[in-house]
Amino acid sequence: MNDTHTVVLVEGASDLSAVEALAGRRGLDLAAEGISLVAMGGASNIATYIRRFGPSGHGLRLAGLCDAGEEGDFRRAVERAGLGAAVSRSGLEALGFFVCVADLEDELIRALGTDAVEQVVEAGGELGSFRTLQKQPAWRGSSTHAQLRRFMGAGSGRKIRYSGMLVEALDLDRVPRPLDLLLAYLLGSRSR
Repeated sequence: MNDTHTVVLVEGASDLSAVEALAGRRGLDLAAEGISLVAMGGASNIATYIRRFGPSGHGLRLAGLCDAGEEGDFRRAVERAGLGAAVSRSGLEALGFFVCVADLEDELIRALGTDAVEQVVEAGGELGSFRTLQKQPAWRGSSTHAQLRRFMGAGSGRKIRYSGMLVEALDLDRVPRPLDLLLAYLLGSRSR
């Protein structure tokens, strides 16, 4: 962390993989720019990581990405740490913390479309497994979008494996808003 000036706090390894993949596609070498990504092992750990890396710890600039369900945890932790008022989503964004609608997989599936996501799953050698999930009584009547979200969340390491692959399949003009804003925020940190 010697050359690090910004730490990006993400919930887990799949979020980290997606941010790394997008940075790479945009020609941004995070480490060379002094930006470190930290997977916290869940959003409930946000206060601990803000204390460690923020004003009362290493004094580094912070940014982050979370799911909509964890937005409240992020807001409270940001405010308690004295980073600023995050009473609204736009307030949180102004402080460098961005919220995914539902979760990152939901964002990526919407950005790509279900047909393209199925192609990524096929390229990953798991289209047969996905078709099996679609035939299960609990998922038979669900939308393909919902089935894909469930598929990504089921199975060991699947979210991690596919998050980077989904980002690689994206048209760069269709990057989900939270990821796009996070990268823009980080690029803006270059001049600080």
